[in-house]
Amino acid sequence: MLQKLGKLRASFSLLNFNFIANLPPEVEELRSHVAKFANEEVAPLADKADEEGKFPPHLWRKMGDLGLLGATVNPAYGGSGLSYSAHCMILEEISRASGGIGLSYSAHSALIVAQLERHGNEFQKKKYLPKLCSGEWVGSLAMSEPNAGSDVVSMKSTAKKVGDKYILNGSKMWITNGPISDILIVYAKTEPEKKQHGITAFIVEANMKGFSKGKKLDKIGMKCSDTGPIYFDNVEIPAENVLGEVNQGVYVLMSGLDYERLVLAAGPVGLMQAAFDISRDYCNTREQFGKKIGQFQMMQQKLAEMYTTLQASRAMLYSVARAVDQGNITNTDCAALIYYTSANATQVGLEAIQCLGGNGYTKEYPVGRIMLDSKLYEIAAGTNEIRKWLIGRQLTQ
Repeated sequence: MLQKLGKLRASFSLLNFNFIANLPPEVEELRSHVAKFANEEVAPLADKADEEGKFPPHLWRKMGDLGLLGATVNPAYGGSGLSYSAHCMILEEISRASGGIGLSYSAHSALIVAQLERHGNEFQKKKYLPKLCSGEWVGSLAMSEPNAGSDVVSMKSTAKKVGDKYILNGSKMWITNGPISDILIVYAKTEPEKKQHGITAFIVEANMKGFSKGKKLDKIGMKCSDTGPIYFDNVEIPAENVLGEVNQGVYVLMSGLDYERLVLAAGPVGLMQAAFDISRDYCNTREQFGKKIGQFQMMQQKLAEMYTTLQASRAMLYSVARAVDQGNITNTDCAALIYYTSANATQVGLEAIQCLGGNGYTKEYPVGRIMLDSKLYEIAAGTNEIRKWLIGRQLTQ
């Protein structure tokens, strides 16, 4: 993997902010190569991709060729076999270049790919993982519905067993990568009367008869991350496409949720780094009243607060990641992590706009995009209110 990434050329980041992550030397070496890829291949496309509201499709193959799409997947199935710390680092660097591209990357690599490896049988892993890791196929996770977001158990989609197949009916909403996905993990009720104990996860192929994709959502942020509804009209799913055990869908979902929260928390850290980089550069070049605005104490205070928030978030991210790599994972820490980094990223994005003044309120500078991209992480994959409720419940049991 390092040999592939080492062929890329580009300058690395401003200052070395990464010492606080305290990552192994091989992961820091990998970071420099991923940063080069982000600088050279992702950042130049960020503004155009956001304006067009479309993920640059050629990046899937490029990320696959570099071994980024199956970061933690066993090499036997086409992955790179990296640590969760490395996976977080990859998302951080891609998100620094583009929040939307980073989000689609994480939905593919940290959600569907990870769930397939964790719960797929040998046949399923050999059939689907190599093409998902190579970028030939794009994946998405389909759980939420118009009236079942955080309250996932209230989903209405059903899958009825008929012979050796399941007949899937219903719809899903807010599906990241949904409009461009080839393979989906879909959750549906197989025995509705059992509520949370009657939900099953299925592997659905986009070319199955009765499957369709709705109009892409026009979001205020993460605009180049294709998101939209999907529909199932008597879709016939072979019984061999059940992921995990029948009626154990909630287990399939929840068993990977902490890992997903961990990796997703790296997105806001990358966005914070981007916002800080732009603000710092601006303060060191923009002149008012005969001197650089960075010489004014109020601007220095803003930069100091942004820097401290960024570094505290990064320290927490990689502290939890190292613990997970060592087999120590708690849902309290992972929920606290994504809550903390997402809330901080939105505030740092707002401060970046303020640092740039009127320029920050225009599309000539990307800080507005960064702030709106950051806000998504406070809402998606479980809102910050749900995360705080989870943390509080764990602390008072």
